[in-house]
Amino acid sequence: MANVSLTWLGHAAFRVDSPTGKRIYVDPWLENPKCPEGEKEPERVDLIALTHGHDDHVGATVELAQKFGCPVIAQVELRGWLSTKGLSEDMTEAPNKGGTVKRDGIKITLTDAKHSSSAFEDGRFIYLGEPTGLVIELEDGTKLYFAGDTGVFGDMQLIGRIYQPDVAVLPIGGHYTMDPREAAVALELLGVKRCVPCHYGTFPLLAGTPDELRKLSPNVEVIAPEPGETVEL
Repeated sequence: MANVSLTWLGHAAFRVDSPTGKRIYVDPWLENPKCPEGEKEPERVDLIALTHGHDDHVGATVELAQKFGCPVIAQVELRGWLSTKGLSEDMTEAPNKGGTVKRDGIKITLTDAKHSSSAFEDGRFIYLGEPTGLVIELEDGTKLYFAGDTGVFGDMQLIGRIYQPDVAVLPIGGHYTMDPREAAVALELLGVKRCVPCHYGTFPLLAGTPDELRKLSPNVEVIAPEPGETVEL
């Protein structure tokens, strides 16, 4: 996986730098309290991919897409809602679970996830389709699985079987998502040997830690960068 890097931007926000130099932002909530100041205003964005519609994941998507003119890949209801907020109505960017979108040699496939997806507007919650995970296949064939906000579920075994990700990015904080105990089972089901944890430490409620996951998954390399730190994959 030469020339593939992953930068954790705090919470569930990531930047992926692809082998050909594409910059992919996943769930770009760059206003999160762990995001370094120097990462809050990207100099370039080539593609944005979203797992679901909660504001701690959608974040600055609209502003970034308008500024850089980049595609935004998201589940069909969520992507349709974003088109009412200033994005294009390009339905080629709006797949559903099992669907794959290809842009500039990068493939993004939506998988299942067990969570919810909504926005709070005018005093009520608006349904934004179902949450998803993302399998991002880069130009050299490297596959990153971003589980999104989810609990563990048995069909993670199918995700591992079908897509064979090289690295799994899993939430471990607990309360709203998996904790380390569930994440350890997820790693067994996925069959991956490398994991980058996220969605922990942002707030006191998200109490799970990478060290807990390491103890429960001794045969998996748990790579835990600090916010703003880049790891080579």
